[in-house]
Amino acid sequence: MTETTTVRPLRADAVTGWDFEADVVIAGYGVAGAAAAIEAARAGAEVLVLERTGGWGGAAAMSGGFIYLGGGTPLQKALGFEDTPENMEKFLLAALGPGADRAKIHDYCQGSVEHYHWLVAQGVPFKEEFWGEPGWEPPADQGLMYSGGENSAPLNTIATPAPRGHLPQMQNKVTGEKGGGYMLMKPLTDTAESLGVRAEYDIRIQRLIVDDTDRVVGVAAKRYGKPVHIRARRGVVLATGSFAYNQQMVETYAPRLINRPVASIEEHDGIGIRVAQALGAQLAHMDAAEVAFFADPQMVARGILVNGLGQRYIPEDTYGGRIGQATLNDQDNKAYLIIDEQALEAANATTSTVHFFRQQPPASVGETVAEVEDEIGLPAGTLVSTVELYNRHAAEGVDPLLGKKPEWVKPIGTPLAAFDLCNHTGGFTLGGLKTDLDSRVLHVSGEPIPGLYAAGRCTSGICAGGYASGASLGDGSFYGRRAGVAAARQD
Repeated sequence: MTETTTVRPLRADAVTGWDFEADVVIAGYGVAGAAAAIEAARAGAEVLVLERTGGWGGAAAMSGGFIYLGGGTPLQKALGFEDTPENMEKFLLAALGPGADRAKIHDYCQGSVEHYHWLVAQGVPFKEEFWGEPGWEPPADQGLMYSGGENSAPLNTIATPAPRGHLPQMQNKVTGEKGGGYMLMKPLTDTAESLGVRAEYDIRIQRLIVDDTDRVVGVAAKRYGKPVHIRARRGVVLATGSFAYNQQMVETYAPRLINRPVASIEEHDGIGIRVAQALGAQLAHMDAAEVAFFADPQMVARGILVNGLGQRYIPEDTYGGRIGQATLNDQDNKAYLIIDEQALEAANATTSTVHFFRQQPPASVGETVAEVEDEIGLPAGTLVSTVELYNRHAAEGVDPLLGKKPEWVKPIGTPLAAFDLCNHTGGFTLGGLKTDLDSRVLHVSGEPIPGLYAAGRCTSGICAGGYASGASLGDGSFYGRRAGVAAARQD
């Protein structure tokens, strides 16, 4: 049999021998793959996970570990926060659109408390401590945090604010190197192993294998350059991650992310999406992206952000992902932080998880706003008028223009500095395969593709135009579970 680089499906009758086989074959051993493996095994299936790297974990194990959960989880209640599935749904529909999958969001919110219990039952630890400061993640092992702008304008006027960023407890964490993601993945993979799930590493999937009825019955892959064929007696689950590191796909679908992939691993090359596309799979929200904003939230909240025209455009105390999306998508990636000396000193005195951003020197330091405005090249008078308007209301502790919370609203004094935050964004893709609530991959006709399931960032999950930290690990694990059950039962 001649091997090619095509992603077109391979006919089963062309396979001369199977190297591995199982009831359910899962491609990818991140959070979606691990959750699928656990539930498929519990449903009575023999499970085999194929992982392209040398070990389990994927992007999930390298992440901060946020899982977006709410609706009244035990952790929320223990820390004194009221929430309901309906309130959570109201927020997510506002924050994750436009075009968010209403049925999937409703389903996720209704099942969120149960999913929390499931994670805890697998051994995922959550510490009963709340972190309420601006930041990307808690500085230590606190278990709950606002992670989507729930308590900032305008979202705090749409739904009752409740923190939903649940973070697995991690000792000796080092942000960006060793975080809560490991303490999510370790219990899940331990559980999978205890259930008899097998894993084969260093296997890169190439194509799906279909029978004469076009049902998916296996995977064609390579290991160290040699062809490998894996039979799936009941179903194949794709859990292969995003396409953030596939330059051609990014250029085609999400060009704003060209040359700025972050928060994922280089193995996120879109292979799961492409092999399913070759079977006629439907895609959704391929232009959607999470966009990180590389600045210290403690500094940003205490100053004002202005665009290339010297105008404010977003409340500075909101979720960093919202700032990133607004900057990249709506402001041509141009942003400047204007902050006075007193506020900068206050920010530097806080406990923060992003000290390395404080090492960036300001682009300008001046005794007057006009001096700073001129030095960073803003149109004459624009920053002066922006600061004058902000200060006029800040003297009363209010921000009628954008609704920044009173505790962060103080007049910009002198001396002051401007930090150049242009091009300080990067992100990962959110679009992918269209799936139903049972994680079946849908054909462009709207019908499920027999034998094919998917979860995680190779699918279009609960996010569309917006994002909240924890949504990827949240819907990846939630719908990974659904994929495992459906595949085991051949739904």
